[in-house]
Amino acid sequence: MSTDTSAQIAELDALPMRALRDRWRALIGTDPPRYNRRFLIRQLAYRLQELAHGGLSQAARARMDELLTQAGCDELGSPQAKKQFARGRREMPIAGTRLIREWNGQPHEVTAMQGGFAYRGRRYRSLTAIADLITGTHWNGPAFFAVRAGAGKEGAS
Repeated sequence: MSTDTSAQIAELDALPMRALRDRWRALIGTDPPRYNRRFLIRQLAYRLQELAHGGLSQAARARMDELLTQAGCDELGSPQAKKQFARGRREMPIAGTRLIREWNGQPHEVTAMQGGFAYRGRRYRSLTAIADLITGTHWNGPAFFAVRAGAGKEGAS
């Protein structure tokens, strides 16, 4: 990466939000999305590198389009593709996957079921409800049980 590009990227952290939005308009040509500061900085840094060194090759873009088509998505960047990828990120473990978490010295085991989860003989719609029950306070269930997109597809217990 050239020194000039590196310097421009380093400057982004020091810019106020108004300047980041102005930079977005100048570099990308649209109004910036209403995302947080870190998101804008990452996207601007990528765009600066793309301008300095070129973007994805045609072969890479063609491969991504092929993979999106196989996944049942529309073209790259379309609203339909974004919705389907967002849905995939929220994907929970497959039925039968056991999630084990120790909390305050006690082991807690949850079994993923079709459309929900089983915990201590009861069925729950979400991991968050179970995490709240275990901790007595509000927790993000997937975070509490360390569930990530695609969890349970390989190497699940």
